[in-house]
Amino acid sequence: MKIAVIGAGAIGNLVAGYLKLKGQDIFLVGRNDSIGAIKERGLQISGVRNNFNINIDVSEKLSFNSDLVILATKTQDVEAAIKENLRFLEGAAILTTQNGVRADNIVSKYIPRENIISSIVMFGATYLEPGKVVHNFEGNWIMGRIFGGNDGHIAKVREVLNNIFPTVVAENILGMKYLKIFVNANNCIPAILGVSMQEAFSDIDISRISIAIWQEGLDIVSRSGIDLVSLPDFPLERLTKLTSMPITEAARIFSGIMTDLSKEPLYGSILQSIRRGRASEIDYINGEFVRLAKDNNLASPLNKKLVKMVHRIEETKQFFTKEELLNKTKGMIN
Repeated sequence: MKIAVIGAGAIGNLVAGYLKLKGQDIFLVGRNDSIGAIKERGLQISGVRNNFNINIDVSEKLSFNSDLVILATKTQDVEAAIKENLRFLEGAAILTTQNGVRADNIVSKYIPRENIISSIVMFGATYLEPGKVVHNFEGNWIMGRIFGGNDGHIAKVREVLNNIFPTVVAENILGMKYLKIFVNANNCIPAILGVSMQEAFSDIDISRISIAIWQEGLDIVSRSGIDLVSLPDFPLERLTKLTSMPITEAARIFSGIMTDLSKEPLYGSILQSIRRGRASEIDYINGEFVRLAKDNNLASPLNKKLVKMVHRIEETKQFFTKEELLNKTKGMIN
């Protein structure tokens, strides 16, 4: 199978590198800085599976057709990536990997729905610099069709990707994608503070904000009529249990989970984008709660506040202190 990976960030580099190590025919599409670094020094991966330096074909755009195109950009960059490479996407299976629930609809404006496979990435990676990433922790790769039912073509894609990560085919991937928003919703906290997830969530008061994010989000999703579906690595019961217990007790449990997530500092996708000088995907994570609340005449004061704070950091490059964060969310945490 001829495979192209569009997006040379943390996930794109990790997936492309591991597929190349398994002998797959891989081509990586990235920005100029990534292209130069990878051509000069190779694609460098470190972390839980040891260290690798991989020679891989890389360019700014596709110049040929592939059987499978793994779209690994941020959601806000999906449309531009599709437009720039549309000539060479005809007939290919397009695998989306973005957080949130909007990427597949964006892709469907240009690609036939029967060619789109949606996926959820449960493994973690950190972008260090162009051509250099850390694989922080293992996890499943979940896939399925949002438009129509799963078929034999998905089985072929799964067979290839299962060589690098345990791959699960889901019947209701949309319900899983909404639950994955909760997994990512606390990425905004280290982004607001400008610190690692381990440092941010070692503080119980900060972890209380995280539980409140989930409480507000769960209320919005439930009242919007959306059914959440358990993920292999994150059962729905974990969310409902933590959000129903006393918030300080839940915060202590949450803190323990997050501080033990990775031996290497883990920064989350939102802070990684900010550190690279790029727009983050906050509008597709916490912003999804805000959008649902607005569409259904509901309130989302906490998530709305946090989205605004992240956008402020994107504009000013100035992070908030712990005290400022606690003060700005005061009265929103039960």
